[in-house]
Amino acid sequence: MSKIKLFVAARAAKSQDDFNARFAVSDKSKGLFETALAELGSVLARVDESRIDAACKMLAGARQIVVYGCGREVLQVKGFAMRLYHLGLPVSVVGDMSTPPLGPGDVFLASSGPGETSTVLTLMQVAHDAGATNLLLTAQAESSAAQRADFTLLIPAQTMANDQGAQKTSVLPMGSVFEGALFLLFEVMVLKLKELIGASPEAMRARHTNME
Repeated sequence: MSKIKLFVAARAAKSQDDFNARFAVSDKSKGLFETALAELGSVLARVDESRIDAACKMLAGARQIVVYGCGREVLQVKGFAMRLYHLGLPVSVVGDMSTPPLGPGDVFLASSGPGETSTVLTLMQVAHDAGATNLLLTAQAESSAAQRADFTLLIPAQTMANDQGAQKTSVLPMGSVFEGALFLLFEVMVLKLKELIGASPEAMRARHTNME
């Protein structure tokens, strides 16, 4: 091999080594990732799959679906709403100007980890008074929101209702483990709904916006 080729090869190897060193995950960070993933897995393993299936059937049969969440939970809820739209289901997010009024045959899906969010409680009462079904995702089975719900999907994760003192169970702050579990749960629900209603990948992709 020529000296030039040897030089180029050596520089390339050094560049790769520098890149790997720069972006290498430290043992401490690796441990945090493993702990966080283990916590999420433990939470989702305790979610009742039969109730996940029941919630999916409620959504699949709804005339209209309106969703809501507070704080960081709303980010997960909006992502789920986007996928429901891709599946071809009639969905809106509270606060959007195009959100329709709810009535009989409709489902109001709300997320409230602590189960005491005043906005969620108010909106659930509005949905109930209009004849819609309240589908709640929460970590607190005995909360005010759970008592007001028609159907509760329990996600047994730490939230801001129990993130301090002896109640604290997660390495993640405040309600992060609940919010992370929401994301994964919603992805599984999309897969179940996809099979339930017979939505094809091609049809889902065709509904993705071209305004990006």
